[in-house]
Formats: sequence, C-alpha cells, structure tokens
Amino acid sequence: MTDFRLAELSASTIVAANNLTLRPGQQNFIAPVSYSMADAFTNPSTTWARVVLAGNDVVGFIRGNFDSGHPREEFRACLWRINVAAEWQGKGVGRFAVQALLDEARARGFQRITVIWEAGDMGPGDFFTRIGFTPVGETEYGEIIGEIQV
Repeated sequence: MTDFRLAELSASTIVAANNLTLRPGQQNFIAPVSYSMADAFTNPSTTWARVVLAGNDVVGFIRGNFDSGHPREEFRACLWRINVAAEWQGKGVGRFAVQALLDEARARGFQRITVIWEAGDMGPGDFFTRIGFTPVGETEYGEIIGEIQV
C-alpha cells in the first residue's frame, strides 16, 4: 500500500491537479478542477483545498467548504470536489482524501459533511456510499444530497 500525504496548493501542484486524467465518462459529472482552485484563492476563509501526493506525484485533489453561516444547510460543511487520477482510482486515494476532510471538519467543530452528486453509471455515487455517505435528500435539480457523520 502506498503512503499518501496532503499538500496545500502551490504553483506546481495546481498545474498537476488541473491535469489529472479521469476515466472515460467521468468528466461528464464534474467541472474542471481549475474552478475549485480559483475559489480556493477567492474564498480562503471557507475553502479547504488540498492535493493528495503519492511520493512526489499529485494523484488526487479534494476541496471542502466550511461556512457555518451559509443559508443552505448542505453547504455549511461539504465535500465540494474530489478528483483522483484514473490510474490511482481504487487504490485508497479517495478514501484517504475524504478522511482528511472529515478530520478537518471535526477540528473545526462540525458534526457532519455533506456531498452532492448527480446519479449516473460513471458518476461518483457508488464511491460516496461505499465510504459511508448516506443519501438524505435531493436538490431542486434532482441531484442527490448525501451526508456522513464526523
């Protein structure tokens, strides 16, 4: 098993994270990583963004949002994005990244993390439920809202 570690965004990790290659069809379920990276710099008080490293290689990216005053409960403490390089999927990168986000949520005093996903064959729903998220509702657009207790 590979030892993973987190790193904050830097000039080199941003480029590597933005170039992560997903499995065919997965790109239909997410916006480009660059959207989340831009938000990390425009909203630093609420955005928690990290890359996952295996050795010196960027193999994943995760972004959480922590905003206890957000008017929508599902956005107060949430997993906003997670990307894992195609060749690293199924090797524990995503689970490691989500656990780090849960640890951060706990340290900030949150009791749960939410995630929103679009259902579909190549979508992330199976991953989210496999690591412990439970569907608890839907958005006005029909996306699934899941939650996990920290």
